This record gives sequence, C-alpha cells and structure tokens, in this order.
Amino acid sequence: MRTLFIGGTGLISSAVSPLLVERGHDLTLVTRGSSLKASVPQGARALTADVHHAAEFAAVIAADVAAHGAYDAVVQWIAFSPDEVARDAEIFAGIAGQYVLISSASAYQTPPRHYVTSERTPLDNPFWEYSRNKASAEARLREESAARGLQFTIVRPSHTYGYSDLPAAITSWTHPWTWAQRLIDGGPVLMHGDGTSLWTLTDHRDFAVGLAGLLGNPGALGEDFTVTSDDVLAWNQIHEHLAAALGVDAGRLAEQTVHIPTELLVRFDREAFEGPLQGDKANAAIFDTSKLRALVPDVATRHRFEDAIHESVAWFRADDSRRGIDAAAAAQWDDIAHRYRRGVESMFA
Repeated sequence: MRTLFIGGTGLISSAVSPLLVERGHDLTLVTRGSSLKASVPQGARALTADVHHAAEFAAVIAADVAAHGAYDAVVQWIAFSPDEVARDAEIFAGIAGQYVLISSASAYQTPPRHYVTSERTPLDNPFWEYSRNKASAEARLREESAARGLQFTIVRPSHTYGYSDLPAAITSWTHPWTWAQRLIDGGPVLMHGDGTSLWTLTDHRDFAVGLAGLLGNPGALGEDFTVTSDDVLAWNQIHEHLAAALGVDAGRLAEQTVHIPTELLVRFDREAFEGPLQGDKANAAIFDTSKLRALVPDVATRHRFEDAIHESVAWFRADDSRRGIDAAAAAQWDDIAHRYRRGVESMFA
C-alpha cells in the first residue's frame, strides 16, 4: 500500500510511521528540510517541500506521483485551517484513494453535555480557536470531497503522548522537563481546580494501531473516528504517576501543588490558559471508541500511563539536551502561585 504522510515526524506520528513500514506500506513523508529527515524511519522515503507554498508542494507531489504512481492513502498531520484542507483537496483529487485528516477531539462540544463523548457529539468549542479551526477544516473537507470526489476519513485523537512528552496539567509545550525539574527542586506546580476532572491519555503506540487499521479500509471512507485509549485518570492521579516516575513521593507532591480555579487562571493569562484549560483539560474527556473498535478489531489499550511514563522519564534523563527549561513559563508559574497564595491569605488575615 502506497502511503503519504504530510508531516509525520511529530510526537504522535513517530509511532505510526515505523508500524506502517513494519506492515509493508510503501511510506513517503513530506518534510520541510534535512533536519527533519533524520526523523524518517528506516524503510520510508522523504520528500522535501514547504506545504505552505502551494505551488512548490504541488510540484513535488506531481513529480513523486509521476515517478512512483498515485497514493492509496494520504495522511495530513499538520493542517490547522480550512484553506489548507482546500489546497490539499485540489492537489490530491484523482491521485489519492483516501485522504485522512488528523483533526482533534478538542473540537467536540465543550463543556460536554454528556460525560461520554462519541462521534455523535457536536463539534462546538467556544473557548479554543485551535479547536474551532479544526472543526472548520473538517467541514471544508466534506464540502471539497463532495465537489471533487475525494474520498476522506477524519481522525480525532485526544491527548496522545510519547517519549518526549510529560503530560502535566499546566506545562511547557516546548520544554516539558520544566515541570519535572521544578517538582524535583521543590517549586510550586499548578493544578486547575481541584484536579478531579477526568482525562484520557493515549500512548502513541496504541494510537498507531488505530490509525493503521483505518488506512485503506473501505469502511473508513466518508467517516469520522475518535482514536483514543480507555486509560482514564483524574489529573491528580496523572501528577501522582508523574511524580512517582521522577522519584518524588505523593506527600511532597501534595505540598507543592497549588490548586487554582480555572476561571482565575484564565484571568492571569487568557492566551495561555483559556483554550488548553477552559476549552480542554478542565472538562471531562471520556470517549466512546466503539465505532473504531468495530472496524479495527486489534485496537486495544496496551500501554497504561502509570507504566509508560517511566519510559518517558528515562528518555529525558538519557540525554542532557532533552531537559531544557522554559524560564519564562517557570517564572510565570512562580508569580501566579505567589499572587494566588497571597490573595488567599489576605482573605483570612
């Protein structure tokens, strides 16, 4: 099966690519340059193109198709707007048997009206522009599919982690070790609300099995799928597992944790917290994946966060360069913790 990844060198896709190669796919990845080619797994090919330059991207794809034939499946990992999807539809109509858009479960109704979310749940997130853009991209794909005859599948992952991620409630996207180091050093760690909101964590290796089973699957055409595990934990539990993997006991974690209402966190920094917290982590994230499991029987939760997080911590500790610190984020967390504690104390002075 000839498969193209647009992107495909990120945290989630890093488990999908080797699985597809193992299963015999003829896999090609489009990357921006030589630095990302190092992430291409053995057995896959790489094309160099900037997807944001439509003419360049289209020319590279046309040359690849002329040399190797059309694609059975194209997986778009890095589309975040309707215009990007429309560009792809124009390029791939007639040369792709299946176009797979990686969307986001954060696009679902937020806060959810039912504690379990499924593909029947409306797409409606008023708190996060990222999520609304994903929903708009999905709608545009359906329109373009009808107009151009492009067969599509929509995939909505939720919080999917790999070795290079430490899924804390309030963390640094660019330097995840920042949270770990401040816990080790005794600094305050922030938690939205009381930390009891339920959250699903999916190991990227489990996600890979679900996505692989949808590629080239006739039952997936024209359909949307939530692709997650069933590893549901409260955020307090997630932090406890993180702390245990770092060698910090639960008592010390409790002393260092500052619980702050989500609405107040948003007032401290709306851009940083409204979408990721009010539009995501502060809500229940429990998913019904029966639609996926009916079509892909080998989907299972084989990697539980309680165990897998030890692999992530070991990955960070194996190389000093992986343990970068986001000084600006750390300073902000210190400032928020100090101001919140001072405000609470003043209420009872």
